[in-house]
Amino acid sequence: MQLVKRNTSSPAALVLAPVGAILFTLLISALLVLWAGAPVGQTYGLLLQGGFGSVFALSETLTRAVPLMLTGLAAAVAFRARLFNIGAEGQLYVGALAAVAVGGMHGGTGFDLPPALLFVLMLLAAALAGALLLLGPALMKARLGVDEVVTTLLLNFIVLLLVSLMLDGPMKDPAAMGWPQSVALIADLELGKLIAQTRLHNGLLGACALAVLVWVLLKYTVLGFDIRAVGANPRAAAFAGVPVTRTVVLVAMLSGALAGLSGAIEVAGRTSYLTLDMSPGYGYSGIVIAMLAGLHPLGVVVASVFVAGVLVGADSMSRAVGVPTYIADVIVATSLISVLVATLLTQFKVKFK
Repeated sequence: MQLVKRNTSSPAALVLAPVGAILFTLLISALLVLWAGAPVGQTYGLLLQGGFGSVFALSETLTRAVPLMLTGLAAAVAFRARLFNIGAEGQLYVGALAAVAVGGMHGGTGFDLPPALLFVLMLLAAALAGALLLLGPALMKARLGVDEVVTTLLLNFIVLLLVSLMLDGPMKDPAAMGWPQSVALIADLELGKLIAQTRLHNGLLGACALAVLVWVLLKYTVLGFDIRAVGANPRAAAFAGVPVTRTVVLVAMLSGALAGLSGAIEVAGRTSYLTLDMSPGYGYSGIVIAMLAGLHPLGVVVASVFVAGVLVGADSMSRAVGVPTYIADVIVATSLISVLVATLLTQFKVKFK
């Protein structure tokens, strides 16, 4: 058996590929639901209802989707240039750490600056922290050929140790009764709610706006062309005059900044302070979302809502029919593999010898 490159990919195949991938995912998940002894139709109905069936459910889904959008954008931008950023989790935490340092330290006064200015400085600090964390691995890749998958992944653990050190040391909240959490942001820096009496905050609008801006950047700017060229073939891009090293560095700064912003927005919109368990793996889930979206910035928004809906819906579904919540992870993982295989089959055909 071998894969043979197709001369052209038909529009129908491009449309049917994700549909087939979704149907295959539902089939595999249905088998696991039956294995757990639960009715498939009721389980899927409860999953959908738990994620989207009420104002509260939808607000929880969209709240969960906000950090996923930003880490998904971070991964999508980096992967477009073949910079495989696996460190969005660490960049998220270091961004949250920088946000709290600017907006919550100094006795809770935040440098005694006007809240509007302080809010901008807080976001800039978070973006800069995330960007600088990825800059080192990017330079090592561009100059020394060091595998960025390894360096960015290992930096996640280093950052978590740094956060633990800060939460038990200079940034520890003295009013937390010994619990390892940071001081809280001042109230004026917290994001407003989009829907009253829910956790859904204005960060959703910011994340969607950033997705549009990243799409415009990649599609209509010179930098976007350079990113696509480097991602397609770095050697050919360099031969054509594209500054490969500069492009990789700029991509790293943008990707790290997006992941760092996710930490700041999560703190300002949902928790108001930093803890070690603030992220249940948003940085790693962002990679899945970027791949589900085909590295398209606008597709990241849709994929984020889908994944968040599955995760939120699984909680209520599990309580009702007794199917473990891990089915959500299976659905997300299977959908990723299915989409990748379906996309591959639109570009190659299987030939048996």
